[in-house]
Amino acid sequence: MIKEKKLHPRNAHNNSYDFDALIKANPALAAYVKLNDYDALGIDFADANAVLNLNQALLSHHYQIQNWSIPQGHLCPAIPGRADYIHYIADLLAEDSDGIVPEGTKVKGLDIGTGTSCIYPILANSIYGWKFVGSDISSAAINNAKTILNSNSALKKNIKARFQKSANHIFKDLIKPDEKFDFTMCNPPFFASLEEANSATERKIKKLNTNKEKKGHAPISKANASNFGGIKAELWCPGGESAFIKKMIHESASFKGQCRWFTTLVSNKELLKELNEQLQKFKVKEARTIVMNHGQKISHILAWRF
Repeated sequence: MIKEKKLHPRNAHNNSYDFDALIKANPALAAYVKLNDYDALGIDFADANAVLNLNQALLSHHYQIQNWSIPQGHLCPAIPGRADYIHYIADLLAEDSDGIVPEGTKVKGLDIGTGTSCIYPILANSIYGWKFVGSDISSAAINNAKTILNSNSALKKNIKARFQKSANHIFKDLIKPDEKFDFTMCNPPFFASLEEANSATERKIKKLNTNKEKKGHAPISKANASNFGGIKAELWCPGGESAFIKKMIHESASFKGQCRWFTTLVSNKELLKELNEQLQKFKVKEARTIVMNHGQKISHILAWRF
């Protein structure tokens, strides 16, 4: 197990947000920045508009990305944590390059479930210059991703948004016969049903409002807590995270000659044991579990190769 106490050392977001610079990059952010309970500048992360404007500022200031936006109701990704996943993949690739992180368009990645934000391909291309295919089973997500890519010439040249027409498959019907990738990545749907996803959202809002009431702040309503939202493909699938990743492992065996590393996030650490057992059934050459520490949240990357 590889453990880090904070964000990856190369992550540009290891320090506190420089709101002066961020507001300069996106003046609209100023309306959402205020002093928090610790007399430091911050935003309300339960406010979807505040998070959207923060992301636009971060992408503009750190990565020179313009005209990035997502439709209302879709998940708004946390940029620092998404960048961490990219940096740890870079470390995996460096192991086969004498410890030097490979940069440039000779490296090609595949993002499973790129969503409306297309955030992983965008960050990977901006940080390391890698080429990418971002895939999704939602045509609306692919259309929004293409709108973002078409607004940034460097991204348009190096990233392709590809519709996965088969909702029952992950790599099948997506990876072309003559294609090769250095790695795949994925942030899989966590919940097994819409009801389960809604219950989790309600618990999160209740906990947040309890903290707000203790501090004398006005509570938020479910209608205003759209930053905890997301559409079906982003939040849930039959069988939840476990079933999705097991299907990914099963299908990866059929594409072992076309991809060097397969990777995915695993939100529920209790699944790691059974997922590693599943990998052994398919006789993988190597499997890794990488721990990412994002403040109070711990995430895991499961990586394997044949």
